[in-house]
Amino acid sequence: MIELIYPYDVAPVVPAPTASSSSRKVGDAEWFPIVDKTGLVTGRATRAYCHSGAKPLHPVIHIHIIDRFSRIYLQKRSKRKDIQPGKWDTAVGGHVAYGESLLEAVYREAYEELGFSDFNPRHMETYEFESDIEREMVNVFAVVGSYDLYPDMDEVDEGMWWNVNDIDANIGKGVFTPNFESEFQMIRDSLLALL
Repeated sequence: MIELIYPYDVAPVVPAPTASSSSRKVGDAEWFPIVDKTGLVTGRATRAYCHSGAKPLHPVIHIHIIDRFSRIYLQKRSKRKDIQPGKWDTAVGGHVAYGESLLEAVYREAYEELGFSDFNPRHMETYEFESDIEREMVNVFAVVGSYDLYPDMDEVDEGMWWNVNDIDANIGKGVFTPNFESEFQMIRDSLLALL
């Protein structure tokens, strides 16, 4: 697993502030670490900048939850989402906040999105994902077990356990986000091997 390596001092803001931009209000902005491929934090940037098309590499986490019946818990993205509304996606996904470790982000996001915190995550994969608006260092984790999950209905429309065969049968049919499909195919066998 890649560890984020923060500088001794605060990382510089990306892009560097100019005379005209330094007066803008950024106190309430969400800040993400900007990283190189090894996890070295080289800067920090706002969510807005990271999703602006500038494509600085920033870390995110995904958690796949699988139970002993080979079912995988998925969330259906809210229809209000900007990206891939109404499609099924990974159980938990979120950005790493500036100053957080990957595991801190895993536990924070799991609690925020599904209300659970008593689990043992296993790192599965780290890869780079690029869309039209952003470039992410995706850190994939798996959790095995049966949990009482309470999805945040502001973020998702619903959550459901899917049989692996049903996921396989719906790949390529527009049911899932493209990112979930490619990631699931990448880790499918390793995920099932955890059972």
